[in-house]
Amino acid sequence: MSESISHVSMRVRGYHLDGYGHVNNARYLEFMEEGRWAFFDEHPRLIQQLHSAGRAFVVVNLNINYRAAAVQGDDLQVLTGIVDVGERSALCHHRIVRADGTLVAKADLTFVLLDVKANKAAAIEGEVRDVLRGLIVPKEAFTA
Repeated sequence: MSESISHVSMRVRGYHLDGYGHVNNARYLEFMEEGRWAFFDEHPRLIQQLHSAGRAFVVVNLNINYRAAAVQGDDLQVLTGIVDVGERSALCHHRIVRADGTLVAKADLTFVLLDVKANKAAAIEGEVRDVLRGLIVPKEAFTA
């Protein structure tokens, strides 16, 4: 798998569960957020470029597909990476996989870069664009 894909291991705990005994749908969003934080931790140059440019990463859309239930005690791997960078937005892909290889959920998250001073979305350009484009991986890399 590509070095541009972050990996976070998580164990499903009782507080992640809903009344049916499986992970509540909203918890998957938190698992994916954990994956994004790990991605930024693993790519400090990206954070440096965002701060230098006065930009912040802002989620504007998330499309998630739930594929299999996760239950208490399951060990999950959250995979996160950048799959596309456009002029004004970019696409982050997530996969959550159970230890036995079962795909639990996958999602595409669209984000923009907020110009912190102007408080509005900004074009993805310059060194920030270069760094983001250097991290792009095809979705197929998540299953390799």
